[in-house]
Amino acid sequence: MAWIYFFLGDPKKHSLEHRLFNTVSLVNGLLNLFGVFGVLYLENYLILICLNVGSGILMLAMYYLSRVKSIYFILYWPFNLTILFYLASMWFFNGGSIGGNHYYLIPSLVIALILIRNHNVFFVYSIYITVSALLYIVEYYNREWVTGYANEMDRYLDAGGNYLFVQILTGILIFILSRNLNIERKKSDALLLNILPEPIADELKKEARVIPKRYEAASVLFCDMVGFTKIAEKMNAEDLVHELDQIFRAFDYICKEFRMEKIKTIGDAYMAVGGIPKENESNAIDAVLCGLGFQSYMAEQKEIHSIQGREFWEIRLGIHIGPLVAGVVGTDKFAYDVWGDTVNTASRLESSGVVGEVNISRDVYEEVKKVFECEPRGFVSIKNKADIEMFLVKGFLPEYMHAVDPKKPNELFQRMYKTGALFY
Repeated sequence: MAWIYFFLGDPKKHSLEHRLFNTVSLVNGLLNLFGVFGVLYLENYLILICLNVGSGILMLAMYYLSRVKSIYFILYWPFNLTILFYLASMWFFNGGSIGGNHYYLIPSLVIALILIRNHNVFFVYSIYITVSALLYIVEYYNREWVTGYANEMDRYLDAGGNYLFVQILTGILIFILSRNLNIERKKSDALLLNILPEPIADELKKEARVIPKRYEAASVLFCDMVGFTKIAEKMNAEDLVHELDQIFRAFDYICKEFRMEKIKTIGDAYMAVGGIPKENESNAIDAVLCGLGFQSYMAEQKEIHSIQGREFWEIRLGIHIGPLVAGVVGTDKFAYDVWGDTVNTASRLESSGVVGEVNISRDVYEEVKKVFECEPRGFVSIKNKADIEMFLVKGFLPEYMHAVDPKKPNELFQRMYKTGALFY
């Protein structure tokens, strides 16, 4: 695969049109040079050799400009005119239609349409149809302008060779298209999976819509940077975005590790949900593990930044479990989102949280108390809602606690977590 990317271009760095031009110009250039060996037995082989070598070198030169210099869009018409000039010349110097030269007109049109971008397709069609029609008309009224064959065997061999070459060229073109279309399909699928969960993306591709679904027990995690505005004012835009990108990349990795589904980021806030789109009984524990992972990462980064004499953010974090509805909204820019009082409550838990701690509701506590050591905070007043009983997750219970760090699990927990034994 590496050698293909070397010669034709890397899909991650080069557009589909660019890779197609690289491929078609390289293949046609090599085939024209190789075609020299197919005309050596003909009477006017010197002219035909010059045509094959000249056009082949021109196409390989265009390949070089495209692959090495990244100049390809402005080469569309030079490339097509080279093909048309080559075919017209071969038509007159190599037997016309009875020599099988007309076989090349179809793949040449296919090549033109493969490479087309921002060009008028009807104009391109008309050019190729006009050239094809003129070649037949000129041959019909001026047969003497077309160089014939010395004998029937030469004509038979040349026509057969042309037909074979066209088959090879057509096969290569089909391979090029199918391969590049598969690459583009994989790229678009990967992009869609970066936006939507896999089951949701599959449903959207099959049905062109996603039916909203209600979940009876999903864990919603919110976290927010503390002192973000104050520190951000001292940073330039590029450094600020870089810092956030590094943090959210780490959060994304932690979410995947603990089976959480990232929903969105809003400025410096991050939201993830456990138990969707695939329901499970572990989502409350998953969410707490995820929250502890977030806090551990931020604590490590703060220590590193402190050694470097730089300020760093801390986070508040809140988790609540309950029913919610999840679905896809929008038509132009899809967004997988969640709604319900559970979401609002989780947001309030975050805003009422303690810096550097995992703040959970009573409902979450009931789900995780058999695993985690929790400190009660009592009932806390929150905006626009009744007081909510909250707890701070201080670490694992002794039987699941790491020997050094109470916020990290031991091997027993990891084994039971992976096998699902904790949830039964």
